[in-house]
Amino acid sequence: MRHQFNWVNGAYQLASRDVIQVINPATESPIATIDSTPQETVNAIVVSSLQNFSSGVWSQADASTRFTVLSKAANLLRARLHEFINLETRQTGRPIREMKAQLFRIPEWLEYFASLARTHEGCVTPFKGPVVNTLTRLPLGVVVQITPWNHPLLIATKKIAAALAAGNSVIVKPSESAPLSVLEMGKLFQEAGLPDGTLQIVSGYGRETGKFLCESPLISKIDLTGGLATYEAIAPTASKNLIPITAELGGKAPVCFFPSMPIEKGVKAALFASFIASGQTCVTGSRLLIHSEIYNEFVEQLVRRTMSLRLGDPTDDRTQIGAVISRASVERCTAFVSHAMVEGGKVLCGGKPTDVDGKGFFFEPTLIETKPDSNLASNEVFGPVIALIRCESEEEIIRVANATSFALGASVWSNDFNQAHRVAEKINAGIVWINGHHLNDPSSPWGGFKESGLGKENGIEAYESYTKLKSTIINYGQEPTWFDDEVENARYG
Repeated sequence: MRHQFNWVNGAYQLASRDVIQVINPATESPIATIDSTPQETVNAIVVSSLQNFSSGVWSQADASTRFTVLSKAANLLRARLHEFINLETRQTGRPIREMKAQLFRIPEWLEYFASLARTHEGCVTPFKGPVVNTLTRLPLGVVVQITPWNHPLLIATKKIAAALAAGNSVIVKPSESAPLSVLEMGKLFQEAGLPDGTLQIVSGYGRETGKFLCESPLISKIDLTGGLATYEAIAPTASKNLIPITAELGGKAPVCFFPSMPIEKGVKAALFASFIASGQTCVTGSRLLIHSEIYNEFVEQLVRRTMSLRLGDPTDDRTQIGAVISRASVERCTAFVSHAMVEGGKVLCGGKPTDVDGKGFFFEPTLIETKPDSNLASNEVFGPVIALIRCESEEEIIRVANATSFALGASVWSNDFNQAHRVAEKINAGIVWINGHHLNDPSSPWGGFKESGLGKENGIEAYESYTKLKSTIINYGQEPTWFDDEVENARYG
């Protein structure tokens, strides 16, 4: 079994004493080991990253240099996508057909932020008097990025691209459950011309290595994709150290279906929203809010289509539903089903763990008819267990959609143009799709409200969040007169 080393200062480092096994969730077989990086090593990496930043080798590089490096990284990644697709499938258990679709777009994030680094401009404010006030954006320093296992390469690339484009030195801690593709990115960026030490990739448990990174007073920003508990664990120390946090913390996305939407099209939409990645995304369509006028026929077709989904070997192009990430995930799904039944929910299909050839962490695609205030309708499962809720009116759909503590994503399905926009406007979520779901683009800000988190990935908003704004005020005609005899023209403030 191979060991995947940390990428530090432009080289793969010697393994630490303690290692972590990375398991293929579809076969339960170990595929690699990674470092469980201890605190003294973490501290040394942070110090080294700060030295890199202070040297100016990247933080003071021309915008054209950042553009060239990130653009070349995009080209290198595009040329090696077949390797990353296979690796992502093995470490996540997601069907290879999904990974092909997702990974083919990832180079776009590097290209977008490369272009933003080259074209983003400062400005001059309308300062009163013979004064010029310029605003410029500077990199923050050493930034720490904590990335998840469900979209390992996509989410890490989104964060890395924005941070590097702005001139920061970056330390990434990928999830210990699926770190391998991210750890491979260090060598790729080196080949693209990124100075050694500008991107460090460090593995380990979140509760240890991740915690050590986030507690360092030498870092300038934390960017986290994870759960609320993780945010609550790191926020107090970050607050004490005056370190800003961008946090994407999950969701409970409502998918709202109205009578004007053809049922067959709506059912296809529900399947896509709910079961991509076996329901393991932050914007999984985990609550289907279906208008009562179409409810019975919609649910009948949806159950039939769900039961026909092909669950199996993720490396088979025909497989539509792959594994969940771990045995703990299977147990979590099982617990949600049991709780739903206790609360009076009706399991329409699925509801049980399963396997492929006696192995793997698989759970049947599951539909449960339930109430709007049930545990299943209120809390994140992160698995293929979906709540179906009958709603009597547009007003009820809006009310139910806004009734959870999450507010990341939502979608509205209606061929009534006025209704679609009216409902979208009233849904409280950071991302609302009309007649779409899971749509993403490097230019489109991504982030939620309430317990779904703080700040944004993607877009100019993400780039600017990795900068600090400097105001330079140039006096070219105002004489200093405050303490002279004639002060009627003196200015203060």
